[in-house]
Amino acid sequence: MQRICDFIAKWMGVIVLMVAALSLVAPASLTWIGTWVINPMLGIIMFGMGLTLSAQDFKIVLSRPKDILIGCLTQFTVMPLLAWGLTKVFSLPQELAIGVILVGCCPGGTASNVITYLAKGDLALSVGMTAASTLLAPLLTPLLVWLFAGTMVDVHTSAMLLSIVYIVILPIICGLLCQRFIPKITQRVTPYLPAFSSIAVALTVGIVVSHNADRLMTAGLLVVLVVMLHNLFGLGFGYLVGWVLRLQRPKRVALSIEVGMQNSGLATSLAVMHFAAFPLATIPGAVFSVWHNISGAIVARIYSRNTTERISK
Repeated sequence: MQRICDFIAKWMGVIVLMVAALSLVAPASLTWIGTWVINPMLGIIMFGMGLTLSAQDFKIVLSRPKDILIGCLTQFTVMPLLAWGLTKVFSLPQELAIGVILVGCCPGGTASNVITYLAKGDLALSVGMTAASTLLAPLLTPLLVWLFAGTMVDVHTSAMLLSIVYIVILPIICGLLCQRFIPKITQRVTPYLPAFSSIAVALTVGIVVSHNADRLMTAGLLVVLVVMLHNLFGLGFGYLVGWVLRLQRPKRVALSIEVGMQNSGLATSLAVMHFAAFPLATIPGAVFSVWHNISGAIVARIYSRNTTERISK
């Protein structure tokens, strides 16, 4: 069983891509699953995140405030601005623009920690940034969405704040409580969480793509291009900020990956809950979920190879 789970976690990007392709070619394979399941699945993923976090992870936030502050400021300025700028440059339709901006305003994704580890970056900084940006998300994400998308559509910031608390913060707290009071059961479950999260992400992507297959076929290439640029620019600007501030290379790597990889599942959930009148708003989050796993694996290989070459020299 453990080998199967390790295989699923290792090939997550490929699995997500295959499910997305199947959903696009044969939408009926997943249209029988309603979009309402997306929010519970994200909640379960966040619960799993809570099971893997420890008190040490939160101590990092307090012990390295400067690094975390730099990371969160970069996260919540670079990605929203890039999202807004790309929607203007490519003159995206309103529905797609809302989805791209939602992705840009979300906190860092949990997969960033794994990618940072593989890239030989500062893992402690990555975990601390994920924890801090996730805790800040209920306040900053609604405000940023209102700031950048408020002219396109009514943004109910208070309702969005509560949604993020319900589907992100509360599940994480429940996971932390389980870790505290039933540690033996938690230890048994934890090794299977990466595989479970991979399956949940793949299903989320598949459901969104299957329900919007016709629309995606019409504007698909444009969405993919914008999402790819959003992610790649985020990775590049994250590293650039670290270079300008003369941070050590492992910190630059962590900053790059943390900024470039968003919690796109949250963006999809928020689109389903608060922008149901704009079905295409769910698409950028789904495409981002596919692409950033692929780009993450590539940059991890590049960063780790460069680090190895530096050490050998």
